[in-house]
Amino acid sequence: MIGKLKRVAKNALANPVIRKTYNGANRAVLEAAGSSRVGATLYSVPGFFTFNREQFAVLSGRRAYYRNLGRHRANHVELRRNVHRLEKGILMQPRREVFALDYIEETVEFYEIASARPLGFSNLDAGEMQWAHDVLAEYFSIVSPTDPVVAGARARFAAIKAPGTPSDVHPYPQGTLKRTDITYDQMLALAQSRRSIRWFEDRPVPRDLIDKALLVARQSPSACNRLPYEFEVFDNPDQVQEIAGIPFGAAGYSHQIPTVIVVKGDLSNYFSPRDRHVPYIDASLATMGFIYALETLGLSSSVINWPDFEPLEAKMAKALSLKPHQRVIMLLAVGYPDPDALVAYSQKKDIANLRTFHGLEQ
Repeated sequence: MIGKLKRVAKNALANPVIRKTYNGANRAVLEAAGSSRVGATLYSVPGFFTFNREQFAVLSGRRAYYRNLGRHRANHVELRRNVHRLEKGILMQPRREVFALDYIEETVEFYEIASARPLGFSNLDAGEMQWAHDVLAEYFSIVSPTDPVVAGARARFAAIKAPGTPSDVHPYPQGTLKRTDITYDQMLALAQSRRSIRWFEDRPVPRDLIDKALLVARQSPSACNRLPYEFEVFDNPDQVQEIAGIPFGAAGYSHQIPTVIVVKGDLSNYFSPRDRHVPYIDASLATMGFIYALETLGLSSSVINWPDFEPLEAKMAKALSLKPHQRVIMLLAVGYPDPDALVAYSQKKDIANLRTFHGLEQ
């Protein structure tokens, strides 16, 4: 049905009169609606469904965030956020004698709840718990012990059994970072050689290579280290056909994609609507690292655009059994490139059109 409507629309817009009429009507409406916030508010009444799914996702995510505080989970985003905040306080220059008074007790409480998982709950992220423990231990070793809030939180933390074996995963000197041997020229060559590939060889993609690329992806920057995304990987041919056939952007070549990946963001990581864009940012950063890593492993990819179009959103949500607060960000076609297939040249913008310097003259 959606495909038929799309064809009807394309055929109609091929008529110059219809196209000019359509563009003229759009311009007239947008001149009024896009000129002020009052106009935008008035437009939102007839255009309600355009943004309603996102609004529902944000509210559903906030609802899930608070519900999850009382549930046992593999990852505890509220703990991750606060531990990251502690890390930033630890590395500040100059460091204050006492900091984090407004959330240290809450952080210890989050850690206490996460540590008190029931027997048999095996899905807990051990690395997350070790990191939380070590950062909290570092915090209590450096702040002034005389503050009553700190003293109370310290006593509560000391009563919690430490996880696993002793480790040391807290802020450390920049000078101990191992510098990469990759040169700028090598990085530029990788970026220039990576092209969007839409035609692939008929052979499967090894899952261990996907996991290797994800090890790179997860190192990408993430606001408060929450990593609010997930890569759903499909390599069963029937599933690939179904999922890759949903977005318009894969029309004409979805039938020969070996592996399709749906990158989805999770708005249940946030208690405030101010962070509603973070899943899209963090997931995009991770995806770029993932794509570059694929190239080094002999694999190629193509980003399949995912427009916020209600009929497709509903279809994908049903296919993936998505919760309201889980949003599809993009899809990736992944496989071994067909050496005889063509790729687009895709001339990039001149660098002068991509940046503006502000500050000191050089």
